[in-house]
Amino acid sequence: MEKEGLYKLDSIIEKFRGKSGSLIPVLNEAQEEYGYLPLEVQDYIAQQLNIPLSKVYGVATFYAQYSMEPKGEYVIHVCDGTACHVRRSTIILDAIKEKLQLTDEKNTTDNKKFTLETVSCLGACGLAPVVTINGKVHGKMSPKAVKKIIDELDGGEIDA
Repeated sequence: MEKEGLYKLDSIIEKFRGKSGSLIPVLNEAQEEYGYLPLEVQDYIAQQLNIPLSKVYGVATFYAQYSMEPKGEYVIHVCDGTACHVRRSTIILDAIKEKLQLTDEKNTTDNKKFTLETVSCLGACGLAPVVTINGKVHGKMSPKAVKKIIDELDGGEIDA
């Protein structure tokens, strides 16, 4: 990341400098500004707040709302909790991977439109199997239904 890009953090940090518990609000706003928290951003925050990088990294990797990698415009969460698993959420996951040409190692499309993640529970067990896309709950999913939603969001950019 260019040095100039880090200076966007200065106004964020200044709002919270010297306040107890400032790290999480700074990380929240940095995540919103950059879309993720690259190591350079974490290091700059650590330097400016005069705290160890290990503390910043520890907090950034502990909480699920922070990402160390850029995410797509649409973040798809597939529940793999017990209720969803027994209702075959794995076939939903496989259908999404196939549709978006993703793997376990590659979870964001090349065009940065979609990111696929699994979660342990989405809190909607009665709707299993459940998928959320940017927080919107889609229950009782099937491979066909989830592919249709992706097509609608995609606008025809991905070949089915």
